[in-house]
Amino acid sequence: MTEVAAPGSETTHRPAAFSPEAIFVLAGLSQNSGSLLAKSLFGEVEPATVAWFRVSFAAVVLLLVSWRQWMPRAKAFRRWTRADLIASAVFGISIAAMNTFFYLGIDRLALGKGLAIEFIGPVAVAATRRRSKRNTIAVALVVVGVSLLSGIELGNNALGVVFILGASAMWATYIVVGSRVARQDRGVAGLGVGLFIGALVLAPFGAPSSGPIFASLRLIVLCCLVGLLGSVISYSLDQHVMRRIPPHRFALLLALIPVTGALFAFIALDERLSLVDMGGIALVLAGVIYQQRDAPADVGSTEPLP
Repeated sequence: MTEVAAPGSETTHRPAAFSPEAIFVLAGLSQNSGSLLAKSLFGEVEPATVAWFRVSFAAVVLLLVSWRQWMPRAKAFRRWTRADLIASAVFGISIAAMNTFFYLGIDRLALGKGLAIEFIGPVAVAATRRRSKRNTIAVALVVVGVSLLSGIELGNNALGVVFILGASAMWATYIVVGSRVARQDRGVAGLGVGLFIGALVLAPFGAPSSGPIFASLRLIVLCCLVGLLGSVISYSLDQHVMRRIPPHRFALLLALIPVTGALFAFIALDERLSLVDMGGIALVLAGVIYQQRDAPADVGSTEPLP
């Protein structure tokens, strides 16, 4: 890998041991595991509170492991500019809002379907950040595949869909601003600062209902695990991937999340996969694989930062 044996460690210059795709799959597995665990807690804790605790716990962990960034005499220290802080703040607030909207959505919708609908934001980023024939075909395949995966009857689910669309918009922001934060080359310090600010913004919505968590050691441990899987591990790996590939390619890689989410939901929640769902998964994978053939052109990409 080009960097990083542990989150927040200094960059090393070694040949990449794993491809961005392999690292991203690990991030997706971690994130989906966190989503499954979070959904299982909604009967005991409000979704917005789970989201707030997740973001808060992740912020504390990431700030602790990136402590060298705050020591002026340390080799890893880099001075923060106003632009750096603003980018990290927007990044963290978008993550906090994305998590909250997503949890409110999957409290009303099946997890697999919610993940698929949420992918509208990344598709928009992938479609607009790079306009080439190959990218257009790849996006088209992914759009059709995700549409098949997300097919639901609205009925009483309209509010859930609205929440998921809100999460989708925040996901698009996460990709665009996250690339700028990743290229600050601060390890996970920028992510930690952003999540700290996001936790403060989310506190009025999540903290008031947090009593049940702090009254139960079991819930504390489970919510910390949600934060570890859903944010600390997955977002740290995302930052590593974002430093290696441009935003449009990262956005399409995100198509793997609704795919793995549908499989996770089938295994853990017995959300059955129909032939249509399996066809959607196949199209998403085809789009991602086809777009990755364009990857050599991404090396040393001059695509402008957001």
